[in-house]
Amino acid sequence: MIMSHRCRLPGWESKKMSAEQAASLIKDGMIIGTSGFTRAGEAKEVPLALAERAKKEPLKITLLTGASLGNDVDASLTNAGVLERRMPFQVDRTLRKAINKGEVLFSDIHLSEVVEQARHGHLGHMDIAIIEATAITEDGGIVPTASVGNSASFARLADKVIIEVNDIWPEALEGLHDIYIPEMRPERTPVAVTAADTRIGTPYIQVPPEKIAAIVLTHRPDSPSANVPADADTQHIADHLIAFFKSEVASGRLSNQLLPFQAGIGSMANAVLEGLGAAGFEGLTMYSEVLQDSAIKLLENGTFRFASATSITLGEEVGKRFWPNVEQYKDRILLRPQEISNLPEIIRRIGIIGINTALEFDIYGNVNSTHVCGTNMMNGIGGSGDFARNAHLSIFISKSLAKNGDISSIVPFVSHVDHCEHDVDILVTEHGLADLRGRAPRERALIIIENCADPLYRPALLDYFERACERGGHTPHLLEEALSWHQAVVESGSMRHLTESSSPA
Repeated sequence: MIMSHRCRLPGWESKKMSAEQAASLIKDGMIIGTSGFTRAGEAKEVPLALAERAKKEPLKITLLTGASLGNDVDASLTNAGVLERRMPFQVDRTLRKAINKGEVLFSDIHLSEVVEQARHGHLGHMDIAIIEATAITEDGGIVPTASVGNSASFARLADKVIIEVNDIWPEALEGLHDIYIPEMRPERTPVAVTAADTRIGTPYIQVPPEKIAAIVLTHRPDSPSANVPADADTQHIADHLIAFFKSEVASGRLSNQLLPFQAGIGSMANAVLEGLGAAGFEGLTMYSEVLQDSAIKLLENGTFRFASATSITLGEEVGKRFWPNVEQYKDRILLRPQEISNLPEIIRRIGIIGINTALEFDIYGNVNSTHVCGTNMMNGIGGSGDFARNAHLSIFISKSLAKNGDISSIVPFVSHVDHCEHDVDILVTEHGLADLRGRAPRERALIIIENCADPLYRPALLDYFERACERGGHTPHLLEEALSWHQAVVESGSMRHLTESSSPA
């Protein structure tokens, strides 16, 4: 039962509604913003009630979020035909299939830019924001739950706000958040975050009480993270990175406290980050988008001193340990709006070490994070571009093989470029690490092929590069062959036949 100290706004009972009643406020053609970032803190009951309503009363909306949603919200809305347009990031298989069939229009946007575009009118006028809350303050302030994402700006931009007060969250979450919204351009002042633990805002989202159209009482947990444990390959990637960091310390380019870490979402980045725990580093910090299991473990063992992000998404085991004891972490963790967690100004100022995952990269260092064979959307660019362009060290990791070796993750030319070679410093696979800093394209190619490619595909990649060099150019390519590796996958599902003319090194 939601107690009065969670809903402290005087007269809040007059705004109390069921999820179905609140969903009835949403009309066909509206632009809706919801809380939620990496399956954390999403509005749950109202969107699910909207999906049920749409089965009987068809309607279409544009849906903006922070990032991906949990509790099958995206799948339910997709199956009910509710989504006309979705942005900026998703991980749902049902929605992904609809996007790739052209049934849902998907706008893939850098996560730091979503509310920037929205507040300047680029994305249309927002009608309703649906925000999950731990509590509502006496003056209508929304205390978020496990994520902030774009909730603060959505609440400011929307005509009406629906609040889902979810009593499954510990009341100790109040005070964990640091809500700050930059001024409109061109009057914006510098955002005064100078370290991971800098606080500059309020612990709640400020909303005029008259904008609150409905308060829905809920009791539903976030979906647990589905990250899998480290395997031999991810451990090798972690080992290569740790050796690299130690060499940077030995050379004097980094101190033993390194620099604040950012790590993308997913099992690979989570496993690699966790590997830092055995490396002997202490007192490190994190300035990232998401705190996964690895971040909590590194806070527990002292590797991390402080962690700043916009959401917390945990597996069941770590979640059971963390959430009941969140009070013990409040002096070492804070959650910010994603335009602050991903703000290029701050990333450059404090010197981030960014670690993100690539679907594939090519012999010159271009990275594809989003499109399978250049056409089918996977999840979206997320925040990787925010960090890659602005980080002190921009690192991309990938296993060298996919589909049991039928596909090489290192190719002559990526089928879609999310991060061009100018934004990539370090590439790492289980086979090794390629330090591309200061290297010309022809040097990059040899380093990447030798250090990162799987031995099965290394001779074919070297053969391509050597023949391209004979033709010439600053960045040598055989344009008629550059995407032939992807064409092989489209036609046969495998690149293996490309290795037949050469034996593995």
